[in-house]
Amino acid sequence: MITIIAEKPSVAKQISRVVGAMIKKKGYYGGNGYAVTWAYGHLVELANSEAYGIRAFRQESLPILPDEFQLVCRQKNKKNDEGIMEQIQNIKNLFDHSEKIIVATDAGREGELIFRYLYQYIDCHTPFQRLWISSLTDKAIKDGLNNLKEGHDYDNLYLSAKARSEADWLVGINATQALTIAAGKGTYSLGRVQTPTLAMVCRRFLENKNFVPTPFWQMHFTTDGKGKAVKFQSITKWEDKTEAEEIYQKVKAHKEAVISKVECKEQVEDTPLLYDLTSLQKDANVKYALTAEQTLSIAQKLYEQKIITYPRTSSRYIPDDVFAEIPKLLRTLADDEQWGALSMTIRKPSHRSVDASKVTDHHALLITGEKLSYPTREEKLIYDLIVGRMLEAFSEKCVKEQTTVTAEIEGVPFMVKGTVVKKAGWRFIRNEETDSDRLPNWKEGQTLPISGWGFNEGKTKPKAILTEAALLSEMESCGKEIEEAEISEALKDCGIGTPATRANIIETLIQREYMIRLNKQLIPTEKGLLIYDLLKDKQIADVTMTGRWEQALSRIEGGEYSANDFRKGIEEYTSEIVHELLSLSDKFDHSEEQGIVCPKCGQGHISMYSKVAECDNPDCRLVVFRQKAGKNLTDDQMSQLLTKGKTGLIKGFTSKQGKKFDASVAFDDSFNTIFVF
Repeated sequence: MITIIAEKPSVAKQISRVVGAMIKKKGYYGGNGYAVTWAYGHLVELANSEAYGIRAFRQESLPILPDEFQLVCRQKNKKNDEGIMEQIQNIKNLFDHSEKIIVATDAGREGELIFRYLYQYIDCHTPFQRLWISSLTDKAIKDGLNNLKEGHDYDNLYLSAKARSEADWLVGINATQALTIAAGKGTYSLGRVQTPTLAMVCRRFLENKNFVPTPFWQMHFTTDGKGKAVKFQSITKWEDKTEAEEIYQKVKAHKEAVISKVECKEQVEDTPLLYDLTSLQKDANVKYALTAEQTLSIAQKLYEQKIITYPRTSSRYIPDDVFAEIPKLLRTLADDEQWGALSMTIRKPSHRSVDASKVTDHHALLITGEKLSYPTREEKLIYDLIVGRMLEAFSEKCVKEQTTVTAEIEGVPFMVKGTVVKKAGWRFIRNEETDSDRLPNWKEGQTLPISGWGFNEGKTKPKAILTEAALLSEMESCGKEIEEAEISEALKDCGIGTPATRANIIETLIQREYMIRLNKQLIPTEKGLLIYDLLKDKQIADVTMTGRWEQALSRIEGGEYSANDFRKGIEEYTSEIVHELLSLSDKFDHSEEQGIVCPKCGQGHISMYSKVAECDNPDCRLVVFRQKAGKNLTDDQMSQLLTKGKTGLIKGFTSKQGKKFDASVAFDDSFNTIFVF
């Protein structure tokens, strides 16, 4: 028997159909010599600090540097998840009775780690091969199964993923505990990507709020441009109002202006590149106000429906063999009411997005040619974005002619610009071409009658507060301001986080009450600004750290750097940040009472951590878990529960049946938590 393991049940179901294993059994599909089973993402994870005999949030325990990391079944409220344990046992039984394993988890760093952690945890020794595909169409699955890769060809990918996972654990666990200990109350969660990202949001917010605008003055005149008014704006901006007014009095006495220069330049706008995940998320946020997490979730559903290729890609290019299939792919749109006619305008697809050397784990996002049936509104929006970008990417260049006309009055230059689209090219796909700013065919030396004058005040503007789309751009290209060439280059290619993790980082910062969404803007909370003020000059918030990590992780993946050497460097770094963070104790106010008195024993005091609140009285040890029905209670909500016995109304809990509900959380007579409706 051959066992195939997929990352999700939905993917396993599609693969099982292709290989003829259609008999539904407990934890897998069977038949035709195959068993097709599945994970639920990470079934196995790194154990928390208590697993090493270390009590959490104790200064004497830091830094926590395990000799060997332990793996545990995925936890739920600090206990093994029974459903996960059952599936792990199902998989172990299949692996133990198989002649070979085919790894069909997502083809990338995280997918590799999901399988390898599980393989190690159950102490499996069955040989395995890799299914490496970029879409879930029947053809892609069949081709992949006919061209399986040796499993150990991806050992370096696994070592890179393992190094990243362990390093995130070391930094996140130690930094969070160190700052929380320094604060003396509350919980302050920190992380390798999370903290630099928060710094970006806070820095831009403060720049915007502290910006002092500088006034300036400009003047303009209008003239007739073949039936429409054309406005010439002064090139100069005056900061001295008195000087500007004096000049304005002189120039506005003129009833005519003589054109001093007419300059025409042809502008060629190359086709946009295909989407990777981040660029898709940015456009979806700008156009439809969808969050990065929503876009990823929708794209994942389209992938599992075989409509698009693998969405968690960081490449905007395709290789030559995929490019050869593009004409055929375009023909699948022929009957599409919205895109059919447009797809037929592409006779010879552009090569701009073709470069195999820039394709990493997966190529850029494409449709597969499968029909989109009964989509939700959001699925249709994301699908149309991908189709539209694909048609733009393979269209011709857009050619424009920009005309700049200058006129001088009393030595003051005035200017107007106009643009004519000579060939719409890729802009025709979304009907963006326009001649609305076409200028008359004016010549140098020509006299223009002035029909009106204007004098206006303007003010310099700050950089805008970050939107989610803008933050994604910052996370993607934060290497721009870094002087170290190697670090800048590393960040230029991979930025902060990865396309697959950036959405989760943003949601984590919101869940931990470090920032909120206000319309489209990301606004830091007081708690977020406090963290930023404390850490803005500390190593944990330094973007170059991520650059060095990503550079090293890439080298591990390429077999050029030792994962053990990387681990040693991270341990040294962890020790340094623990010392830095513990030294911040005097920045917090410790003058208040010890904290919340335990409502159960009335003697101990409550310590609040990232997942639980716990009484420090060893004879009581009341433990209250934050997570309730798929939602984490905030510090304020936990405080209400512990001091008043009941929270206010909380919205957005999820029942076991997947339905949303609103309720308060309260204690019963035994200090167990219950919902009150």
